[in-house]
Amino acid sequence: MAQVFKSSGFKDPINRDVVEFNDKGVTFRVNKLIGGTDSFVFYGDISGVEIDNGLFFSTIRIIPRARPEIIIKNFTRGDARQIKELILTRVPTLGSSAV
Repeated sequence: MAQVFKSSGFKDPINRDVVEFNDKGVTFRVNKLIGGTDSFVFYGDISGVEIDNGLFFSTIRIIPRARPEIIIKNFTRGDARQIKELILTRVPTLGSSAV
């Protein structure tokens, strides 16, 4: 069963970003008014995760190997921390040393 996190609907109720975990990797869905992007990244291809905390909401930056970084916005601080921990525990090289 896949775990799904959605960004807060308070700041932008129409264009909510989505993070979906499955067995092999993570799908990042960045929605825009017209279109959007879906990016699937295998756990082994993730080299880092960074969180930028604002007053109420956080921005998560995923740094994959050999690809541009993926930026997802408007997540609560708790969801952002949980997403980062889930990614780092499933990344083969970072799982035991970073958290």
